Amino acid sequence: MMLVGFFCLFVLSAVDVASSEKLCSYQDVLNHLNLTKNNELFFMTRPVKDYRLATNVSLDILLYAILDVRETDQTFIPYVWMFMSWESQHISWNPADFCGIKNVSIPNEVLWKPDLTIEEMTEKDRAPPSPHLTIHSDGLVHEQNDLVLVSTCRMHVYQFPFDTQSCNLSFRSIIHPSEEIHLFSNSKSKKATEESKDLMRTQYEWLFININVSSEMINSFGFDQDVIIYTINMKRRSILYIVNFLLPVLFFLFLDLASFLISDNGGEKLSFKVTVLLAVTVLQLILNDILPASSNRIPLIAVYCIGVFGLMMLSLLETIVVMYLMEKDSAPQEDKAEKDRCLKEDKRGQVNFHNCEEEEKKWSRCDFSADETPAEQLKLSSSRMTDESQSGEKLADDLREAVETLTLLLNRKEEGKPGYWTRKTRIINKVFFAFYLTAATLFLVCMFFNWNTGL
Repeated sequence: MMLVGFFCLFVLSAVDVASSEKLCSYQDVLNHLNLTKNNELFFMTRPVKDYRLATNVSLDILLYAILDVRETDQTFIPYVWMFMSWESQHISWNPADFCGIKNVSIPNEVLWKPDLTIEEMTEKDRAPPSPHLTIHSDGLVHEQNDLVLVSTCRMHVYQFPFDTQSCNLSFRSIIHPSEEIHLFSNSKSKKATEESKDLMRTQYEWLFININVSSEMINSFGFDQDVIIYTINMKRRSILYIVNFLLPVLFFLFLDLASFLISDNGGEKLSFKVTVLLAVTVLQLILNDILPASSNRIPLIAVYCIGVFGLMMLSLLETIVVMYLMEKDSAPQEDKAEKDRCLKEDKRGQVNFHNCEEEEKKWSRCDFSADETPAEQLKLSSSRMTDESQSGEKLADDLREAVETLTLLLNRKEEGKPGYWTRKTRIINKVFFAFYLTAATLFLVCMFFNWNTGL
């Protein structure tokens, strides 16, 4: 009987243990802590039993994505994950008393939270906050949140588009001094960089380099505060700017160099140069919409565009001067041709007049025979005059054609021989082309070395 009694007792105790394990719940922990929404002990003040004790707050940041970087507004928009934890001296329980429960998730409005702010943030966080906190049996409170931040960032665009930017995210308490909230970071720079690279989803047009974690003490509003600074370093992907901007400007410069092969006669060369210059102006207007107006130094890409624009403008001015000098050379030739044409017309009139006088003299010098009747004499004289006039007209036509041929040959010879200013313009073109090619080469080499120093 005693064995049976001991066996029954053992079975009942096992059933009680099993039943007690099944009845363990998170609410039992909360009831044990008296943690409710109406208990002011947990959310009204800092969770310390002695006000002279500081609350240690741990803050870690991981970069999830680079959403946008606006050079004109000088704003940086990252998507970050924030891990924050602090100790509450009002929370503590023994996990063995509650079936091994070590942590409980509760609504975030139930507990006090550190009043941290980001100094560079200009707009309210767009992402919805996490609705829950996690409390641990040792009194540690943990919060995990994701943030879409719109923050200010001083852009250094001197070496655009081969620039590297560094944007800071500075975390500190709004009202609590360092004696009340001690802010620190558990993760080091190397660990934060590696974890961010593994977590990274999108980088926009940037290449993430690293995160530097540092802390400092600042005196704000008359008291010292702990500040944790996360510096995000990133490098711009420049390939699109090279293809869509730098190379087209360089091609326009080559086209302007090739325009020296176009003849200076006519306006084709001048109109071509003006068209290329206007194309560079359009690219400069596009660049003006990209770069910030508050830059302390003129960006190298602006110097690049201004240099190319200046070289093209000098080339255009040289073409205008050359065309002006050639116009001076062609004006006397046109005047001379006009004079020759007038002299030809005058000579033709004089020749016709002399022919008429000679015909009259021939009429007066005609000898008539006494034996011939007046009708016969008139017939004979008219036939003679007809033959002589025909031969004279033929001779005059031949002479006129010969004179015109000689005049045409002489004019062609004179036209083929360049004038004084035309010869000078050829020298000017050669000298300016050598200067233009040398200046453009030196300018491009200097721009390459200046950009290369920042790579």
